[in-house]
Amino acid sequence: MNLSTQKLKVLILCTANSARSQMAEGLLRKLAPDRADVCSAGAKPSSVNPYAIAAMRERGIDISSQSSDHLSKYLEREFDYVITVCDKAAETCPVFPGRAVRIHWSFPDPAAVRGEDDDALRSFIKVRDGLERRLQEWLSSLI
Repeated sequence: MNLSTQKLKVLILCTANSARSQMAEGLLRKLAPDRADVCSAGAKPSSVNPYAIAAMRERGIDISSQSSDHLSKYLEREFDYVITVCDKAAETCPVFPGRAVRIHWSFPDPAAVRGEDDDALRSFIKVRDGLERRLQEWLSSLI
């Protein structure tokens, strides 16, 4: 697909839509503002994790106003790509209409790390950096 002629429609899924998918949404908006229309959702949405907000703020990206949405909100929309960023979401992801290409990237849940605030934030930063690398590689492969 030629990215210069139309925006890609991308849905990023993670079970709770609180961290990995939220960070990936913010990163993709920053990396490809004129090339991608991106949203995120989950099967069991909660709220955007404060550590995810802090990790993204470090990168100069504000995701504090993003919402945690249920994937049913997007079942009637067509997407070019549906990207799952956790194994549970990959297993339970419904079939989306149209020509959506499904991509799965397995990232550990940064919220599972217990300990001091610094330890927790480091786990989110590590996942954020991994997501950024994968998104950059993926975008490069589309050109």
